[in-house]
Amino acid sequence: MNDTYDAAREVLLRQVDRLAEQITDRQYKLQPELELKYGPSGRIKTKQDTKYSLSFLAESVMMKSPSLFTQYVSWLKILVARYQVTEEDLRINFTLIQEILEQTYKESDREILLDYLEKGMQEIATAQPISTYIAENQPYREHTELYLQSLLSADRKGAWSVIEQLLAAKTPIQDIYLYIFQRSQLEIGRLWHMGSITVAQEHLCTAATQANMSKLYPYWLTKENNGYKLLAACVGSELHEVGLRMLTDHFEMEGWDTYYLGASVPKEGITESIQKYNVDVLALSVTMTFHVHLAKRLISEVRSNPATKHVFIIVGGLPFNIDPELWREVGADGYAHDAGSAIEVAYSLLSSK
Repeated sequence: MNDTYDAAREVLLRQVDRLAEQITDRQYKLQPELELKYGPSGRIKTKQDTKYSLSFLAESVMMKSPSLFTQYVSWLKILVARYQVTEEDLRINFTLIQEILEQTYKESDREILLDYLEKGMQEIATAQPISTYIAENQPYREHTELYLQSLLSADRKGAWSVIEQLLAAKTPIQDIYLYIFQRSQLEIGRLWHMGSITVAQEHLCTAATQANMSKLYPYWLTKENNGYKLLAACVGSELHEVGLRMLTDHFEMEGWDTYYLGASVPKEGITESIQKYNVDVLALSVTMTFHVHLAKRLISEVRSNPATKHVFIIVGGLPFNIDPELWREVGADGYAHDAGSAIEVAYSLLSSK
């Protein structure tokens, strides 16, 4: 069964560019008004979005996780609405994807792909915007909102003053990370998704939070070492690293020696670092769903190497939050939805030795 799912994915990925071109051409012939509505750039964007949809479909099939694709469709519907792309436009695009798949693939591959696609098409009608990440009953809610508003106003001094207030009140650094930094970052991502802020604003806010995290280092770097070692890295060409940075800092606060490799790390660099630093736990972060197979491939390579097979592997990031059982499919030892739970999982794994 695994071979069938993998084969379906590989066949689709090899033809993504060609299929996206065909689907876009068909859509613009079917809806000639799109040319007038969006101009030449609209056709380019339609093809790009179609390639993403095909890639997400392929990854979802390979990972045997329909929820990865349905969540993507929900995300896509909200995103493209910012550009006046209607629900009907999206439905037509997916119907054309369905037609192309029916005409292109042999029955075994087609059946799996169409089943997952159908689940995504159903999501078009039901998808709703994501609710705010700053809940009414959240600890430090007022501070989180004030911090967020300072970031959105490009008031870096104001944002840091919020952190200073919390420090003066003897707030645990871990709480500042979890409730102020993490929640505000999630909310910033949601606001960008809704079209409420620009990419430039999102980058500015993220940079400010990373700077504030650095300012906090003197408050906790004195923690006594406990003898454990963590290696942390993003998979493939991932560029979203602030969440992994928060996780690494949490382990450091617990007394771990940590080795943070960050984003865009070659897999050879990860396996070499496991050996060089003799780490106990490897933490891998995946934000983009179409990179999940890279995590699976990397984990397989780590397991097959006698010099690295001993290390415990914890995975995290958006795809694993969408499908909490996905960590088993990629071959990890555990999954953590945030930095705090990652520490719990790590200690649990170490105690099972």
